[in-house]
Amino acid sequence: MNQQLLSPLDFTIFFGSLILVMIIGLWAGRKEETAEDFYLAGKDARWWGVAGSIFGSNVSANHIVGMMGVGFSLGFVESHFEITAIAGLLLLCYFFLPVYRKLNIYTLSDYLSRRYDDRSRVAYAIIMITIIVVIMMVPAFYIGSRSLNILLVDQSQIQAALDSAAAGNSAKIQINYTTYIIGILVMAVVAGSYTIFGGLKAVIITDVIQSVLMLGGAALVAYLTFGQAEIGGWSGMRALDAKGKDLMHLYLPMNHPGRPWTGMLSGLLILHFYYWSANQFIVQRALAARSDREARIGIVTAGFFKLIIPFISIGTGVAAFYYFQATMPGVPVDGDTAFPMLMREVVAPVGWGLAGLVAAGLIGAILSSVDSMLNSAATLITFDVYKRFINPQATDKQLIRVGRQCILLFVIGSAFLTIFIFDPNSEKPFFTYVASHQSRLIAGLVVAFGVGMLWKGATATGGFAAIITGLIVSYGLPPLYAMTLGQNKTIASLFGQNLNFFHAVFVAAIVSTLAHIIVSKLTMTDERKSQLTWHGLGLISKEQLASYGKRLLLSVLVFAGLGSCMVNNFISPTVAGTFGSCWTLCIILFGIKQSQRKDNEKGIDDRYLAGILASCAVFILFYFY
Repeated sequence: MNQQLLSPLDFTIFFGSLILVMIIGLWAGRKEETAEDFYLAGKDARWWGVAGSIFGSNVSANHIVGMMGVGFSLGFVESHFEITAIAGLLLLCYFFLPVYRKLNIYTLSDYLSRRYDDRSRVAYAIIMITIIVVIMMVPAFYIGSRSLNILLVDQSQIQAALDSAAAGNSAKIQINYTTYIIGILVMAVVAGSYTIFGGLKAVIITDVIQSVLMLGGAALVAYLTFGQAEIGGWSGMRALDAKGKDLMHLYLPMNHPGRPWTGMLSGLLILHFYYWSANQFIVQRALAARSDREARIGIVTAGFFKLIIPFISIGTGVAAFYYFQATMPGVPVDGDTAFPMLMREVVAPVGWGLAGLVAAGLIGAILSSVDSMLNSAATLITFDVYKRFINPQATDKQLIRVGRQCILLFVIGSAFLTIFIFDPNSEKPFFTYVASHQSRLIAGLVVAFGVGMLWKGATATGGFAAIITGLIVSYGLPPLYAMTLGQNKTIASLFGQNLNFFHAVFVAAIVSTLAHIIVSKLTMTDERKSQLTWHGLGLISKEQLASYGKRLLLSVLVFAGLGSCMVNNFISPTVAGTFGSCWTLCIILFGIKQSQRKDNEKGIDDRYLAGILASCAVFILFYFY
């Protein structure tokens, strides 16, 4: 086993990148004088800034470490999070974002307030701040510090673990709690400093830089891991997989406790629709774009980068499983430890400061998400609480001051929550923690946004009822299922004794929709508010909407038919993927010909890029069956 640790050059590159990013962020936001500057980057972000910030905000340690960890433990099935995300991105791009930008809003809760009332506004703000600060920022600090600390584990401890395993005893690599705390505090100081003083412009600029570091670091780890003699490249790993645990498949049984295929194609889509279309800290980047077209191109570009993650992160996790089986037999390596252990055993021996560069990419991934979350959480408090209820006449300076105070409070609070909540030596995959807890909060929000934009009959009480119903069902259904239907052998054989959270969120969304419709039918509509739909705002005609629905339904039937033929071995995954990809591209091109482009838009039509992106995603869904 290689004894080499981080070199002085590694530390120089790592800390140098942290300091450089902080300086650039402070410089980029040095002239934030208005609320629009601070919270929406002056609405002047270019498409590359939107793409880099959306990608950087999304692809945090959740993906570089967390998804690699789940790939290590469960396999390529985790790629569903990236591939089916394309549906959410395109929904934002062509359906939700036009509404937000036309209404010139700062927060998505502002839309709920205009469409419904302040009950939905406040409910959204509370749920989003809970998700941002507790469910997403806390795990980000945890996994970042944990990963760095594994790099600093004394080499003698790893050798002792190997010796213990060789002797047939239990072996575990322990992380020092003190240095774990120091790592959390350092990340909090760096992210908090430029976010407090620089605003969204600083966040976007640093996100672009950190996205490049992140992609470069992840790609380097993937290249070096697949290049190991024990793996033999991508084809070698696929050969090992065919003889081993057979991890390179996208679909697991519908009663699988973690990633059932039915949940991946139902509840996960609800999560995507929330995350990409009704999530403040993602959508805020698109709201900051210079124009609608720049926003759309940025979103689609981020989608292409998303499709790289299954191969440089999740696939690398599968390769890591086989690599550690061969090089560290008997030593238990949990999923969240796979990435930092690869850095120790695969990247660090190369030298040239590459380990420091990859570590910088990891921390860049974390900071690019944390800074976005901080800015968006502060935006919600400033506009939905302070300006709405406390000081409606607040000046720009007052709004900026309140936002900075909120960011300081959030970064301190989340750092200390991380220290007290997460054990650095935990063996539980943290990405599952993020997805499961987030899913319990969002079903009703998705319904409130979707139904509100689609149906003019949606009322304020109906929207609020949908949000509350989603919470009740999401938290109440799993234990109720376990006590009742989960005891039935037939049902348990289909969905398991415990209801998977992906199935639960899908059921919650259906029940929330019913609650919304029933309550809306029983209450009075507001004619002015009922105009804030796609049709009412003049964005999509009823005929266009009906046409979209028919093409979507037809496509679902085609995909289902292809899937059935593939499962029954009538056609190969390659053939199914090729046909499905061509169908997707053709149906989108047909739609483009049916709708006119805006007269003032020049250059390449982003809808063609969106068609290519969607067809690539469909091909992967079939090919890796």
